[in-house]
Amino acid sequence: MDKVTSLQAFVKVVETGSFSEAARQLRLSRSAVSKYIGDLEESLGVQLLNRTTRHASPNENGQLYFERALVILSEIDAADQAVTHLQSAPRGLLRINAPMSFGTIRLGPALADFMVKYPEMQLQLVLSDDLVDPVQDGFDVTLRIAELESSSLIARKITPMPRAICASPEYLDKHGTPSHPRDLRDHASLTYGFLLTGNQWKLTGADGEHWIQPAWSLCVNNAEVLRDVAVKGRGVALIPKFIAGEAVKNGELKEILKDFRSPPLTLYAIYPPTRHLSVKVRLFIDFLVERFGHEADA
Repeated sequence: MDKVTSLQAFVKVVETGSFSEAARQLRLSRSAVSKYIGDLEESLGVQLLNRTTRHASPNENGQLYFERALVILSEIDAADQAVTHLQSAPRGLLRINAPMSFGTIRLGPALADFMVKYPEMQLQLVLSDDLVDPVQDGFDVTLRIAELESSSLIARKITPMPRAICASPEYLDKHGTPSHPRDLRDHASLTYGFLLTGNQWKLTGADGEHWIQPAWSLCVNNAEVLRDVAVKGRGVALIPKFIAGEAVKNGELKEILKDFRSPPLTLYAIYPPTRHLSVKVRLFIDFLVERFGHEADA
């Protein structure tokens, strides 16, 4: 029995909850994955998984074995990486998930430079504004612009992502320019409604904190859409500066309420907890920190 491959198959099934998905990610047949785990259970003399036609989950023995298997596999990976890193450039597949707007506006040029620096690596980038599960979806690194909730995953801060309150000059000419956060209650608002604060806006100025529940006319999970709708004069939007910047610069949008600040979102790199961070993941995250970490107004 190939014990290492059996451990890898078992861990992947537990992580994905599915023999079929584990087989897809391991590039094996479903029957091969089933045989590896069957051989593992036979050698141990215990059942590790509860199986249904659609799902597989660890029982008490399986959960204990899963936690130990993670440590063992991470040690093997660390040993392999330590040797190969000394002998050659990093190589292999790195699967990355990132938000759509950040991916198209900022990440693309950075990836091109990363590929020049590490030409033997393969990058698979999936752009999505959905909150994917990094473990179940098989990503090595997930980039997220957010206010993070507590999680078993490890998150490394890359850079703050400041936001600006913007509206088109035409909208402001027609409806007036707010001079205080409370004035926003009388304006149509365009909101990103998938944050921990919901649709509320928190703005802080010399007179303290203000929580505003705007009368929104659009709620969307993509800030480029907010920018484009704001440019068309349909309301006031709270938008990351890296998205609004060009429209502000060319006069399509005007930043308002500059004496008040919203809490900046943060760009995080998220990855599953392992005892040793793989060389590929570490190099990629270090590259992002070097590339974006100094850009306070990213």
